[in-house]
Amino acid sequence: MIAKGVEQPALAVERLDGGYADSAVLHGVTLDVRPAEIFAILGKNGMGKTTLLKTMMGLLRARSGRVEVLGADVSRWAPYRITRLGVSYVPQEKSIFQDLSVEENLRLALRELSEFTDRLEAVAQWFPILKSRHRQRAGTLSGGEQKMLLIGRALLTRPRLVLVDEISEGLQPAVITRLREVLTEERRARGLTIVLVEQNVDFALALADRYAVLKVGTVVETGRTADAGARERIERHLVL
Repeated sequence: MIAKGVEQPALAVERLDGGYADSAVLHGVTLDVRPAEIFAILGKNGMGKTTLLKTMMGLLRARSGRVEVLGADVSRWAPYRITRLGVSYVPQEKSIFQDLSVEENLRLALRELSEFTDRLEAVAQWFPILKSRHRQRAGTLSGGEQKMLLIGRALLTRPRLVLVDEISEGLQPAVITRLREVLTEERRARGLTIVLVEQNVDFALALADRYAVLKVGTVVETGRTADAGARERIERHLVL
């Protein structure tokens, strides 16, 4: 419960437990993300980061605990209802439609196609390569171009909150830089709130305001990325 006079978080997770079938993955996870904040969730592989995002998004049912998104208790909501609050999700696994064109993939993000032309211009400003290849089959794009398509499609809906899972994985430095620029500009221009799951500490520290480190499904470290010693505290958990 949010106290009177305290700013409503864009995302709040309280004592969240979750997992898959008989496998418990998340153990009492508690964190909050402020409006227009970029928040990084870091940790090694297998620590529960993706499970946490999927549970926030309603793709996995929470076993106990509470998830609030943009002021609504969504703990038992289906993903489509959460999306309609103004939430976009960029999964780690490739979720583009390989046999559809770039433009067709982008069109699928919008329910009102009358808005598509204007929104497509915004995507072209973020990633000009996508406009020049709008008729190309999405599955033939490079790995970096496919990540641009995923981010472009997520932002096309003008969300209030976007959840991004390992977007920098395997990308060239120039592509990572462009993704960081686009996300930073959208936060500045529209007050977009971003939750970023990452293993790339450099990318996370350059982009995020605050962070949490997840270890064996538990939050073991939190802080501001600008704090002295933040990198050392984060990396300590990534090597042990």
